[in-house]
Amino acid sequence: MRMKSPFTTSFGTEWNKQFILVEARDEDGRSGWGEAVAMAEPLYNEETVDTVWILLKKHLLPLLWQRELNHPREVAGWFTPIRRNYMAKAAVEGAIWDLFAKEQGIPLYRALGGNKNAIDVGISIGIQKNQEELLAVIEKYCNEGYKRIKIKIMPGWDTEIIAAVRCRFPDILLMADANSAYTLEDINRLAALDRYQLMMLEQPLAHDDMIDHAQLQQQLRTPVCLDESIHSVEDARKAIELGSCRIINIKVGRVGGLTEACRIHDFCRSHNVPVWCGGMLESGIGRAHNIAITTLPGFTLPGDTAASSRYWEQDLILPEVTVEQGRVQVPEEPGIGYEPCRERIDYHTLYSETFRNGE
Repeated sequence: MRMKSPFTTSFGTEWNKQFILVEARDEDGRSGWGEAVAMAEPLYNEETVDTVWILLKKHLLPLLWQRELNHPREVAGWFTPIRRNYMAKAAVEGAIWDLFAKEQGIPLYRALGGNKNAIDVGISIGIQKNQEELLAVIEKYCNEGYKRIKIKIMPGWDTEIIAAVRCRFPDILLMADANSAYTLEDINRLAALDRYQLMMLEQPLAHDDMIDHAQLQQQLRTPVCLDESIHSVEDARKAIELGSCRIINIKVGRVGGLTEACRIHDFCRSHNVPVWCGGMLESGIGRAHNIAITTLPGFTLPGDTAASSRYWEQDLILPEVTVEQGRVQVPEEPGIGYEPCRERIDYHTLYSETFRNGE
């Protein structure tokens, strides 16, 4: 799918979003849907669209035929022998969770234990061509009522930019996302961000680091939020015990699915660590899963689940996700609550394959 505008971070610019949809059907003809959020290139993590396809076909789907499935929570355990490949796992598990909720006749968010009928959302803004363009984009989304503004930063596009944003918008909830663009050698530059009253500084150091983040957090008043470093509840436990962060971003695809996302949420809530739901430029199918997980009570900070129109001329679901004054109403229909539009899906599909039990 072609994005309405390019999205630039410290590791590149994305115009064309490639992704894999997984549809799980039961014997009565009901369908559940999941989405793999891996990128075309291994930039955010080691997974790509190509590796996800191989893992689904050769390793993950065959595991589903080996025993009877009674509940979606079982899937994560079945996939344990396969190391990492979290985004591939999450796509399969998400489709099964959606199907399970439809079979039960309940919304996905209630199947997960959520209790909100609306969620607060923010907006994620990529690196712009210049300061003036960034300020104009921020003003646009502030006028649309988004509850929080996140801007991407990298060396050369950080303190001066944030100073300009804070000068123009002194009262907005503002956070900065570095996508692992810095090292401890930049500690003074990162500490200078304390003066701008940021909600958090997201993943400033290496994607697989917790030790240096702990040292950095000791030097900052601004809360550090970990994203790429967290793949499991065990990672969350270690990060909290080490003091590597004060906030955790939960991305369903990054942690291997809704079951592990719930476990991380529960652990963080028990340790009074706020969590929020990050985005990966999902279509409406992945966006619907993000909405469902955000209804859990520990998600106290606005997430990245913007409206469908933020990214797409036409999304793959009906109705599309809309935002009113910074809030998304949580659908009450069974499953994800949005209907995948097969006509639009077929239009964008490059190739597909069907797998059946025992084949």
